[in-house]
Amino acid sequence: MSTVAQTVLAGQVEAAAKSAGLVVVASEEGKDFSGGPTARFTLGLAAKTQTLELSAAFDFSPGPLKSVVESYLQETAVRMKNPRPECYMTLHGLPLSFGKFEWPFHASTSGADTYIVHGETRLEDGNESVLHAKVAASMTVTFAEVVAALEQPFAESFIYNAVRKTMDQGQLELVKSGNRQPVPVTTRYYSSKQKKFIFNDTTEAQREGFLMAKVFWLSGVLGGGEPVWLVDPRDAQYLNTTVEELRKTAAAVAGEGMIRLAADTEFGTPTEALMGLRDRYEQELADALKFIKPSFNEEMRAGHTNM
Repeated sequence: MSTVAQTVLAGQVEAAAKSAGLVVVASEEGKDFSGGPTARFTLGLAAKTQTLELSAAFDFSPGPLKSVVESYLQETAVRMKNPRPECYMTLHGLPLSFGKFEWPFHASTSGADTYIVHGETRLEDGNESVLHAKVAASMTVTFAEVVAALEQPFAESFIYNAVRKTMDQGQLELVKSGNRQPVPVTTRYYSSKQKKFIFNDTTEAQREGFLMAKVFWLSGVLGGGEPVWLVDPRDAQYLNTTVEELRKTAAAVAGEGMIRLAADTEFGTPTEALMGLRDRYEQELADALKFIKPSFNEEMRAGHTNM
């Protein structure tokens, strides 16, 4: 990329990161799936880092684009306070990590009228599990029109949630090795009337169970008992609820003696009572793994490498 473009983008990212309380630890040139130039920034908070990768020519100085990037970085800064910021829960009880995503989207090389982003999700059960799924998340060119830009800050949330939803449906298999598995992002995940993504219609009981499992796994098992963010907007989108409703749910679970709320009530840790449910959560995990295995489409196992 040109020196001017590189300087402009770097300045925009540095300013937005600083406003969010993050530091740009390093930056480097990269390449997207098609060989186009990208700019890869390593964002830091305390001892944790996260990668932000953008098209080299991307300019988010226009108002609407800038506000989305700033909001994304502000959420990232809070999420990075988690002991394992890359980890998420599914409704069926699978603790997963997300990584190796190759931003931005690229046009499908198979001739399909779609945009693709590659990544990987791994099972995180506190052991050295090798189970993972390489994914190729795709959306049609028409559907892409509802996304302001095909860049990481604009799509990461709904792509991660589409992966979780596809896992919930038993359409992704966690394997020791294998080819990429498709994750279609379709109009069924988006309400044009409400102008928002919708993945799961959940009850209060389901949301309570979700938060309990999240605190058990992401704090109690994976996080050394450190607090986890209970009101993550990304979870709110996944559960089709609001941050405020999640806050109320967290208070209810705390009232039941299952989690301890931090001083600001947005973070929580497990109580002894919650950690005493280890057998239950390990059984839920085993059941979830059993559920996704037989329903996987065997025809996908041998192909779809050109996505």
